[in-house]
Amino acid sequence: MDENPKDGNQETQEPQDKASTPEDVTAIKAQLDEEQKAKSALEQALVARDEAISEKDARLTELETALSEAKKESEALTASLKEARDQTVTKYLTIAKTLNPTIPQDIIVGETIEEIDRSIEKGKALVASVTQYLESEASKAKVPAGAPTRGTISFEGMSPKEKIAYGIQQKGGVS
Repeated sequence: MDENPKDGNQETQEPQDKASTPEDVTAIKAQLDEEQKAKSALEQALVARDEAISEKDARLTELETALSEAKKESEALTASLKEARDQTVTKYLTIAKTLNPTIPQDIIVGETIEEIDRSIEKGKALVASVTQYLESEASKAKVPAGAPTRGTISFEGMSPKEKIAYGIQQKGGVS
């Protein structure tokens, strides 16, 4: 053991005078070749992995673009369908008001066909209720149409004074 003058530690040193044998050189070369082959295989694997990642990134970008286009198309179709639905509901409302003239126009309302149908049913019920009420009121106050029939006046039950007054009145006199 020699003492290292730089750091003051003792170290064991292998003798440097050993000569490399041809077997050692061959073994080292074989080991070096194996390591180079392993390194080459790893580099090829890295290149293949990078290519796969690049392909997947390209595919992801392609799919994101397709998704974006599909969303835009879906939004356009949704807007078109909403507009068509609104037009249909408006036409249905107009037809419902036309086909139900006994129901006041402001009672038939709605944003959907179902709401319009419900308002028509409510309107029909209201009209039926009002009609029934008016019919019952009309039947209570029945008055025969026109003047009573003319007939001969019955003198029965009249006093002689009433009979004389009636006769003078018929002749245009004063009673």
